Amino acid sequence: MLDWTDRHCRYFHRIMTKDTLLYTEMVTTGAILFGKGDYLAFNEAEHPVALQLGGSDPKDLAQSALIAQQRGYDEINLNVGCPSDRVQNGRFGACLMASAQLVGECVSAMQDKVSIPVTVKTRIGIDDLDSYEFLCQFIETVKNAGCHTFIVHARKAWLNGLSPKENREIPPLDYPRVYQLKQDYPELTIAINGGVTSLTDALTHLEHLDGVMMGREAYQNPFILSKVDEMLFGKPANHLTRHQIVELMVPYIESHLAQGGYLSHITRHMLGLFQGVPGARAWRRHLSEEAPKKGAGVNVLLDALKLVSE
Repeated sequence: MLDWTDRHCRYFHRIMTKDTLLYTEMVTTGAILFGKGDYLAFNEAEHPVALQLGGSDPKDLAQSALIAQQRGYDEINLNVGCPSDRVQNGRFGACLMASAQLVGECVSAMQDKVSIPVTVKTRIGIDDLDSYEFLCQFIETVKNAGCHTFIVHARKAWLNGLSPKENREIPPLDYPRVYQLKQDYPELTIAINGGVTSLTDALTHLEHLDGVMMGREAYQNPFILSKVDEMLFGKPANHLTRHQIVELMVPYIESHLAQGGYLSHITRHMLGLFQGVPGARAWRRHLSEEAPKKGAGVNVLLDALKLVSE
């Protein structure tokens, strides 16, 4: 999620789940090829991790995908679902659903350059192009170009008139449409996204589909991730407490601070860790007020930890 699932967020989430596939925030080909910063930095502990790319030029996407593979990413995911204005202006994101042939060319160009999986994240439709037939035509075209895995946000997107936030809430969810897609294309790997707020929800979807992508709930209530390996992957339970998770973040934070980083770069992703626990509001308030201050150190985090129940 743009501006949310950065490398610090992903490192934090990985402490709670070893098997979940983590996705980067969307990174544009322009940032990778021409940006001054390192937009592909990640910690080895994050594996498995997928790079979500934004772009519509097959050559640029192929070059970016190759660089990402060389950097060690486990998957390339093309974003054909983001409806924000700045994404549309760059001709990528959800508006690409109207250009299935181009999306296929992008997928094919990337697959020619890399050996890691190339997947596509999409919506069920855009604007008035929202019939099931339209969705199938899109999937069919991109499948024929070589894509075998689709993550489908079970809402359509309105490219004009709704903000990105409204596009995540106002268009109604249509889970049965995604279920039908899997029935009609059993050879494809189909995962669902949108409105998943519990692991019980995820298990229900997995009765029909191959995967579940959880966004906002995993960010706002990250402790839910500590149950994923056990409930969804059948692995040993993660018995870490919330306090232990915070303590495991301390060395990572100290390293970041030593490199000139700010405490709030990391703690902003940790605000929801104690959701539902006595003292959670005090935890959030202390970190929100103190972590952004110049010179804030690990002591701010440890002071906040004292405000919540063990």
